Amino acid sequence: MRRYPFSFVALSSLGLLCAIPGLISLAGFGASLHPVLEDPMAGLAFVVSAVALIGSGAFPLVIEKLKENEGA
Repeated sequence: MRRYPFSFVALSSLGLLCAIPGLISLAGFGASLHPVLEDPMAGLAFVVSAVALIGSGAFPLVIEKLKENEGA
């Protein structure tokens, strides 16, 4: 069974949680969640933040993979 670094799991989960309201806002249904999300630019900010969080989470995963390949 493969173990993933905690930072990968935590940051990727936060990225997915951040992407959900962003995509809802971009789809035009943000006002049903919160009045601030009525603006599509708020949704774009959430989506950009989600991409940054997922990218930050992928970094420790790549480092772990490189360490595994180095030891082989």
